[in-house]
Amino acid sequence: MAFFLVTMSHPDGEGWMTHLKAHIDYLEMLIDKGTLRASGPLKDTRLRTGFLILLADTKADVEAIVAKDPFAIEGLIEELTIVEWDPLFGAFAQESSRK
Repeated sequence: MAFFLVTMSHPDGEGWMTHLKAHIDYLEMLIDKGTLRASGPLKDTRLRTGFLILLADTKADVEAIVAKDPFAIEGLIEELTIVEWDPLFGAFAQESSRK
């Protein structure tokens, strides 16, 4: 398993609020499965942006996870980034590749 850092930017407005609870429920399910390790909003960004730390085997797996998010299903993700991360130090260091 590898760590992936994901940012998802969304437009403000009714669509975001309408699907927020379903999005949160989805994130809580990912936490229960051990896939989502941490998440929260980024501050002072141009768009409303969430940051997620996910565990998955591949970037394609992360893309599939994001595709099932209610915000993605409703077309409410304007910008998406997914990068693999190797946490050598700190809270997740015990799970690092140690490379």
